[in-house]
Amino acid sequence: MTSVLTPENREKLKRVSSATLTTALFKCGFRNVFIQDVRPLGTAAPRMVGEAYTLRYIPAREDLDHLGVFADIEHPQRKAVEACPPGHVMVIDSRKDARAASAGGILVSRLMQRGVAGVVTDGGFRDSPDIAQMPFPAFHSRPSAPTNLIRHHAADINVPIGCGDVPVFPGDIVVGDGEGVCVIPAHLANEIAEEAYEQTAYEDFVEERVRAGETIFGLYPANAETKAKFAVWRTGWA
Repeated sequence: MTSVLTPENREKLKRVSSATLTTALFKCGFRNVFIQDVRPLGTAAPRMVGEAYTLRYIPAREDLDHLGVFADIEHPQRKAVEACPPGHVMVIDSRKDARAASAGGILVSRLMQRGVAGVVTDGGFRDSPDIAQMPFPAFHSRPSAPTNLIRHHAADINVPIGCGDVPVFPGDIVVGDGEGVCVIPAHLANEIAEEAYEQTAYEDFVEERVRAGETIFGLYPANAETKAKFAVWRTGWA
C-alpha cells in the first residue's frame, strides 16, 4: 500500500504529542479525533505512527463462534494479523466491549514480528502483563482474560470502523503516545504533521521560558517580541 504520508513527516509525527495533534486538528475543524478510554499498556514502547488497518467485530453468536473457527485460515481475526502491512497500525473495533479480549499476547507478538507499527482496540487485551513488557505500542481500555469468541465475532477487515467513538478509515494516520491515540484523516496527514511539528518547537520554547520564571502573558500565545525571540531560539532546535 502506498502511503500519503512522506517519510519526513512520519518522523516528525514521532516527536509530536497527541495533545498538540488534537489542537492542530481542531484548527481544521475536527473535534472527534482522540480515541476515548484507550490507554497504553506499557511504557517501554516507542511512539506509534502508522496507517490504519482495521478489524471490525460484531456481537458473537454461539453457533458461529466456537474454538473450531480458528482452524480456518480465512478467519478474519487471524487473517488480519497476517495481512496487516508493516508500518501500519491495526485498529480493532470492539464496540467498547472489554468483557472478552480483542486479541492476546500471541497475536500481538506476531504483529510485532511482522513489523506492524502498533495495535489499538477500544476493548481489552488478554495476556496484558506480557504485552505491557513488549517493546511494541499497544493500546486498550482494560485487561480482559476471556477469549474473544465469548463476546466478539470478527466480521470485516480494512473497512471504515468506529473505535472509541472515533471514525477510522483505512489509511488514516494513527498516532499514539503516553496519553492515548489520535486519528488524522489521511488527506490532512502531511499538513497536520508539519504544523504540529512547528507547534511542538514553540511549545518546547515556551516550556523552557516558563521554567525560567517568565509569565505566560505575551508568551502563550506569543506577541511580536516573543515571536522574534523564538525565531532565534528555533535555529538551535533539532
